[in-house]
Amino acid sequence: MKKIICLVAIVIFSSCATIVSDSSYPLSINSEPNGATVTIKDRYNIEIFKGITPTQLNLDASCGFFQKARYIITIEKEGYQTTTIPIGATLDGWYFGNIFFGGVIGFLIIDPASGAMYKLETKSINQTLFPIYHGENKGIKIYDINQIPQSWKDNLVEINNQL
Repeated sequence: MKKIICLVAIVIFSSCATIVSDSSYPLSINSEPNGATVTIKDRYNIEIFKGITPTQLNLDASCGFFQKARYIITIEKEGYQTTTIPIGATLDGWYFGNIFFGGVIGFLIIDPASGAMYKLETKSINQTLFPIYHGENKGIKIYDINQIPQSWKDNLVEINNQL
């Protein structure tokens, strides 16, 4: 009976990241303007998602045994420049909890197989799409502060010009 209890305890504590973390993470994608097409391809260039902004989906942090996920997100809308955003998984810190609990099984098998050894830190993408200009419209365009989208205002930096 003691052997069974010990075996159960080893299995429970041998996969730290699997117990504490997730293997799939939510991602919300927004664009300014809304209604852009979102295409997501995995590390093998296989399309795994196609939708319209705003959208939300879950992405896996792993794409196989000891392989972290990588994605290319393309956001496009007619009349606007296409934007490509790469995101990728990173090693989850809870994976190293297996060392402290003596979980060789968790370290080498359970966490890598479940995908919990990796995490996706990108939770949302808010992308402003820029219009495509045709013809001779080259140069600087000056906007009134009241004419720019709110997402631009979040990135403005005050310039203090003291002579």
